[in-house]
Amino acid sequence: NMSAIIDKWNEVKVLIESLELDVHKNANGNASAGVRARRGLRALKSSAAELVKLTIQEEKARKES
Repeated sequence: NMSAIIDKWNEVKVLIESLELDVHKNANGNASAGVRARRGLRALKSSAAELVKLTIQEEKARKES
């Protein structure tokens, strides 16, 4: 349903915000921050994929009803 899509979107936004500091630290040469940033980016990638699936399911459900 729609609230699941919004919830997942908010999760993606929070994840992006949480990566901000580590991405900046890594850009300034902090390797440990780079490891954390990449781990977060992988989580972001899978969250984004889940959001795509949710939106597709919702659109299919709307067509069927």
